Amino acid sequence: MEGKLIVSSSPHIRVENTIQKVMLDVIIALLPATVGALYYFRLNGAKIILLSVLTAIISEMIFQKIRKQPVTINDLSAVVTGLLLAFNIPASAPWWIPVLGSMIAIIVVKQFFGGVGHNFMNPALAARIMLMISYTGRMTSWVKPGVDARTTATPLSFVKGMTEIPSNAPKIMDMLFGNIGGSLGETSAILLILGGIYLVYRGIISIQIPAVYIGTVAVASLLYGQFNFEFMIYHLLAGGLMLGAIYMATDYASAPVTPKGRIIFALGCGILTSVIRFYGNYPEGVGFSILLMNIAAPLIEKYTSPRVFGEVK
Repeated sequence: MEGKLIVSSSPHIRVENTIQKVMLDVIIALLPATVGALYYFRLNGAKIILLSVLTAIISEMIFQKIRKQPVTINDLSAVVTGLLLAFNIPASAPWWIPVLGSMIAIIVVKQFFGGVGHNFMNPALAARIMLMISYTGRMTSWVKPGVDARTTATPLSFVKGMTEIPSNAPKIMDMLFGNIGGSLGETSAILLILGGIYLVYRGIISIQIPAVYIGTVAVASLLYGQFNFEFMIYHLLAGGLMLGAIYMATDYASAPVTPKGRIIFALGCGILTSVIRFYGNYPEGVGFSILLMNIAAPLIEKYTSPRVFGEVK
């Protein structure tokens, strides 16, 4: 027998992408919104972002050194987690909020479950919800962009329990460009969308989850608002929908990988977000919805995985 059959373990098709390259692309995509946060919230925004990112890096390094594991801060995943967490914190928060949140995200949600790729829910989002439940007042004290830092209400508060937009609510153009109160990354929808287009272009995320998620909320808002298109657009631009749908629901580790699974996952996120926004006590539902669907992701994958060729029952 002249030729030899060589059998190797999977994967058999390899790409040049690494965790570091993927995370670098995510950071690049978040740069427009980061610049927007710094422009609108000045030093307060810079403080939140810096403390959140530095704490995430230091927490991961110290934890891995204590566990005598290889230090992986060079893969930039901790930077992405810290940046996303900062985007979920209001500019008025005290310094210890981003510090505590980053420690929870990295140590409890990420490292306790095995590190990057093993977390069963989005670390930044889980930390945001824990902070929200524990320190509701601190996490819901939004300020209006500018140097005077006057307190204001989030846009969703104006339409809670309503089917039309009141005259004193923020204008849609202000919501599009970010001149509204809210968390650092929940203000300018257009800057988040620009980053999302970059991620889709680079092949970092699939458009399935953001499109189905946002589309579901759009349909639900249109029905709830009795086909008021302005009301629908308002709900799409308000709150953390763009941030959650583009950057958090698409997390590799906590979202399904099958095409059908992604659609079911995003549909569930959209339905839950709409139900909480329209009927819940809290005006926003993005964070809770994504975390609930993160928990359901393994079950979704189980029933949407394609049948192996030749498999029989």
